[in-house]
Amino acid sequence: MRNAGLLKLMGGLLLSVGFHQHLFAQDSLSIEEAIATSLSNNYDILISRQDSAPIAINNDYRNAVFLPTINASSTILFNHNAQKQRFTDGSDRKRTGIRTSNFNSAINLNWTLFDGLRMFILRDQLDVAIRQGNLTIKNQVISSISEVIKTYYDIVRQKQLLKNIEEQMGLSADRLRLAQYKLDIGAGIRPDVLQAQIDYNTQKALQINQLSVIDQRKQTLNRLMNIAPSVNYQVSDTIIVRNDLVLGDLLNNITETSPALQLARSNMELAFLDVREARAARLPTLAFTSAYNFSRNTNNTVINPVAQALFSLNKGFNYGLTASVPIFNRFAVKQQILQAQLSVHYLRLQLDNQQAILQTDILNNYRSYTAQQQIVMVHDSSAVLARENLLIERERYRLGVTTFIELRQAEENLSNALYNAITTRYNLKIAETELLRLKGILVR
Repeated sequence: MRNAGLLKLMGGLLLSVGFHQHLFAQDSLSIEEAIATSLSNNYDILISRQDSAPIAINNDYRNAVFLPTINASSTILFNHNAQKQRFTDGSDRKRTGIRTSNFNSAINLNWTLFDGLRMFILRDQLDVAIRQGNLTIKNQVISSISEVIKTYYDIVRQKQLLKNIEEQMGLSADRLRLAQYKLDIGAGIRPDVLQAQIDYNTQKALQINQLSVIDQRKQTLNRLMNIAPSVNYQVSDTIIVRNDLVLGDLLNNITETSPALQLARSNMELAFLDVREARAARLPTLAFTSAYNFSRNTNNTVINPVAQALFSLNKGFNYGLTASVPIFNRFAVKQQILQAQLSVHYLRLQLDNQQAILQTDILNNYRSYTAQQQIVMVHDSSAVLARENLLIERERYRLGVTTFIELRQAEENLSNALYNAITTRYNLKIAETELLRLKGILVR
């Protein structure tokens, strides 16, 4: 089956067929392993392959359209009759119990020699259909990989956010300890202690909620990988991004790499073949036909021995040509040609529109990609500055130089800076993944 050729595209990603079984016994899951498991088990990919299987079977037998058809038939009849005949001389003849057996058999061969080139058009249509099946599978593979990447790194992001929350919990607990110490020595006030406790409780609630969010994201990834919901694992701690994508490379040769555009172009190819098929109806057809016939008739008795035989046998071979020339069919062929040409024009407009939409999507995502690259650097720098500022404020608060509110604000600034840095890096990964998906090079 030619669909097997497409699976070679995934060879670098499929680590092993039995990986999902190994997953039960391991603690970590890499992005490559998540993709490989999804490609092995994903329902949407399996359904796409199944949908393409009938086309592949038809394509394997596409040359059969040039072969003749051969059919054999056989019939045997038994009769038990009574007959009465009256002749011109006035005499009558009667006979009962006349038993007759008739045996007929034939082998017929029909071979279409020329049918207006429809046979060649049908073969070309099957070639296009098998390419469409492969493109459909590839398109589904790319979509599945995109979803796995986005979901996987969303889990990484949620883990990083959890780490940020837990760091804030630690800071709140430390601030609570300092506020309580100051209150005990008479240098602090009770509201500072209460506020620190409230902040800690708030962070604790956020931690519980964040753990639930991570579990939900893992269930989504398990569904994409088609593994049991009970399977647990640890993902990477880092969102790995590419910074080498170039707009010119993404737009260059887009019609040859995008499965969506290739599918649209193959639809137009089928429409062109429909035009050729409609025009073929104007051409004559020529067929070769032949048959070998065998016939045997047996009577136990006859009423008229002069005109009837007790036994007869006929066998022989015949052959010939049959030609059909269309002369006038009430403009049906012309109507079909015009309809097929309209379909070609419509599909060409669709292809041009889809190409324009794809280019716009690439341009917009690339703008987002480059913007997120710059924002990542800004937020990373802000996180470093916020952490340094927090260290200064903590020391000043310990020495009694700054206030509780200023220390709390410094902690919030660090939390916001880390949140922005984590979220922006994830957005950069999403823009990168979307660009590769639109280009069609998530799978090579």
